[in-house]
Amino acid sequence: MSLFEKIGGEDAVNAAVDVFYRKVLSDDLISHFFETVDMDKQMAKQKAFLTMAFGGPHNYTGQDMREGHKHLDLKEEHFQAVAGHLQSTLQDLGVAPDLIDEVMAIAASTHDDVLNL
Repeated sequence: MSLFEKIGGEDAVNAAVDVFYRKVLSDDLISHFFETVDMDKQMAKQKAFLTMAFGGPHNYTGQDMREGHKHLDLKEEHFQAVAGHLQSTLQDLGVAPDLIDEVMAIAASTHDDVLNL
């Protein structure tokens, strides 16, 4: 069974992305990165990306992590803030700790590409 299925499939990913972006957009450290972003499109891309990353249907058509983030001049504190919001979102939604660990390992694997290191 894929991580996507274990966490509850499409409904769970959709709920997580909705809660996650509420947290991100209320965080003064990182919210400014989204000031000119169409959030409906952003959320749809994030849902497709996470679905793919968690082993669900592959419908993601966005850029790779390095290309999609290179223009943002992201720093370690930005990555950590986003990762923290992801983890707290999953905790808030009652995802099992072992599954949160799997999700966070996937998030950690994007670190160098997101920060263009």
